[in-house]
Amino acid sequence: MRILVTGCFGYIGSLLVPRLLAQRHQVFGLDSGLYRDWESGDEGLMVPCVADDLRDVTRADLVGLDAVIHLAGLSNDPPGCVSRELTLDINTRATVRLAELSKQAGVSRFLFASSCSIYGNAGEALLDEDAPSNPLTSYAESKALAERSLAALGNDKFSPTYLRNATAYGLSPRLRLDLALNECVAQAVATGRIVIRGGGLAWRPFVHVEDICRAFEAVLAAPRNAVHNRAFNVGRTDDNRRLSELAELICQAVPDIHVDHQPGTSADRRSYRVNCSRLAEDVPGFRPRWSLAEGIQQLSEAFRAGGLTSADLDSDRYDRSRALRAHQAAGRLAADLRWRPDVAAARSNAMLDPQPRPTFRATYTSSCPGPASSGVRL
Repeated sequence: MRILVTGCFGYIGSLLVPRLLAQRHQVFGLDSGLYRDWESGDEGLMVPCVADDLRDVTRADLVGLDAVIHLAGLSNDPPGCVSRELTLDINTRATVRLAELSKQAGVSRFLFASSCSIYGNAGEALLDEDAPSNPLTSYAESKALAERSLAALGNDKFSPTYLRNATAYGLSPRLRLDLALNECVAQAVATGRIVIRGGGLAWRPFVHVEDICRAFEAVLAAPRNAVHNRAFNVGRTDDNRRLSELAELICQAVPDIHVDHQPGTSADRRSYRVNCSRLAEDVPGFRPRWSLAEGIQQLSEAFRAGGLTSADLDSDRYDRSRALRAHQAAGRLAADLRWRPDVAAARSNAMLDPQPRPTFRATYTSSCPGPASSGVRL
């Protein structure tokens, strides 16, 4: 298949693209490069890119494609440094425009990376995909609104599918340490301490980033009638955990850890448990392979081997909101988060001045065969 992956240099995309190539798909990319490491030679895998900014893609860019896997967007949940209006512009309006252009260009499959955060605060209830959305942040709102608009575009020639990812964790060539489990394990290894805010009573579902990739692959290969205009919670039902439970699991993998429970009410009001059985039941090609314990072990071993330090925890390289603020402070971005013309010109020549790099380096080895299995430097 000829597939466009938006967000191809991101946390999920940088892992998914090599897997698709290993399966002999022809892959194209689209990515603004806001979180890409521009150090010369760091990019271990290149694919042809049809455009830089999601908002600038054209119908001509999409002609001849069989599928679009849409991962790109602003990830600022809980609220970060980006306004609600800009979040809706990029995550909702640009998503719907991409889908409309894809439909016009004859693309038959559109796989949208949504989020379980659309459920908001649902307490102890175990939610399936028919549960009402209750978004508490602009990010979650943007995903819920995009799903609604995409559903209206579905017909006998254009088939959208909504993959509502649980909270991701695990190693990726574009590592993130601003995700709950990744952050806690990194704290444990680098500082010997885990901070649990607001009592740690909030529920979250968790899913390994490789299992997210497996979900997209399975939906892509599934019969159209099994996935057409349907939503799927992506994760393991057994891996709904309170945040305080994460600390207990981490303590089993990383010895001599102090857990610091900070009292008070967390600014993040989300709390939800989800039932993830529909995807495995209706798309037989999907089976999650990672448990939380295995993921924690993977992370802790990589962080120790790579020499992760407390300074790395504060680096904008591994935190999306910090990266955006760093670009803004340096004057690289316009108000709409597009690159300023001089920076865009430098990017096109891969000539950005190198930024100070953190010391942490680890080798990521994918469990899939093909290009990624040779190891990717983080």
